[in-house]
Amino acid sequence: MPLVLNEEQNMLKDAAKDFCGNNTPISQLRKLRDDKADKGFDEPTWQQMVELGWAGIIIPEDFGGLGFGYMGMGVVMEECGRTLTASPLFSTAVLGASAIMNAGSDEQKGELLGQVAGGELLLALALEETPHHNPYGATTKAEKSGSGYKVTGSKKFVLDGHVANKLIVVARTSGNAGDRDGLTMVLVDSDAKGVKVTRTFMADSRNAANIEFDGAEGVLLGTEGKAADVLDRVLDTGRILLAAEMLGSSQECFERTVEYLKTREQFGVPIGSFQALKHRAAQMFCEIELSKSVVLEALSALDENSDEIAELASLAKARLNDTYNLVSSEGIQMHGGIGMTDEYDIGFFMKRARVSEHTLGNSAFHRNRYGETQGY
Repeated sequence: MPLVLNEEQNMLKDAAKDFCGNNTPISQLRKLRDDKADKGFDEPTWQQMVELGWAGIIIPEDFGGLGFGYMGMGVVMEECGRTLTASPLFSTAVLGASAIMNAGSDEQKGELLGQVAGGELLLALALEETPHHNPYGATTKAEKSGSGYKVTGSKKFVLDGHVANKLIVVARTSGNAGDRDGLTMVLVDSDAKGVKVTRTFMADSRNAANIEFDGAEGVLLGTEGKAADVLDRVLDTGRILLAAEMLGSSQECFERTVEYLKTREQFGVPIGSFQALKHRAAQMFCEIELSKSVVLEALSALDENSDEIAELASLAKARLNDTYNLVSSEGIQMHGGIGMTDEYDIGFFMKRARVSEHTLGNSAFHRNRYGETQGY
């Protein structure tokens, strides 16, 4: 399992770094927040990302994508993390595309994946029903109705739910909350009768929505009652690629903090010369280096369709939850009082860290899951 990027992946990483640095600086996120932008992202910038092929990186060429693999998407997500880029890339081109690729029929793949790669279709995974990550906890009901299904229930924290054209709803056709059996994925148009979408403004200024379903009609995605295995793969893909984004954010936060330590003076010397701050910076550096290896191994496992995807996904997510939490907290503290003000960008990293940490499972969830994969 190579823990280095090949030439093409390095070229993509450099191109993504250049694009994000020039087109999606943190000032863009700040403006989107201050303006309370309707979509929560900049549409012209998203179209540029689509033109670069980012929306189709993991989609096979047969369905209109680039087929560049998960490592390729990982380096793009990492660079997006550095500038806290707000876009539908994660919700649509990672979670949504993965669900269709793993569960969709040939007809659905042919119809939808090309639209995703071309930027014509935005998707959102409607999974959570409580504030805590619970992948099998659905109580939303899906009942067969003619050639489709009617969905009734509610979903919380649906990433990009208010801008999505179609919703991939994890519902229950049998069993009880917590059961793997009985879970079914239903594809519902966001403008279908019986769908009520309420946008929420999160602490990190990114998009989410609460969605109510009242007999909304949709079509089956995958096999009725057997969605758990597909859902595991979709969520693990999301966890690993979110970890890649968190890695980029951690690195950028660390570099900004070190630069501040070099320039801020106290008692006539740079505060970076204080031994206690050197030790804390060294700890952050070590945690980030460990995180790099974990993310690279997890991305490689996805590309190789390894049997270890589940455990590596939980390892990567738990590791990056802790690393990003540490680095963003230390970043605020080392900036001192000014770090708590909105004037400095460092606070945006802490807010993003706290939301990312709980998206698709916090550290406690993934430590427990990792133990289960090891037979404990």
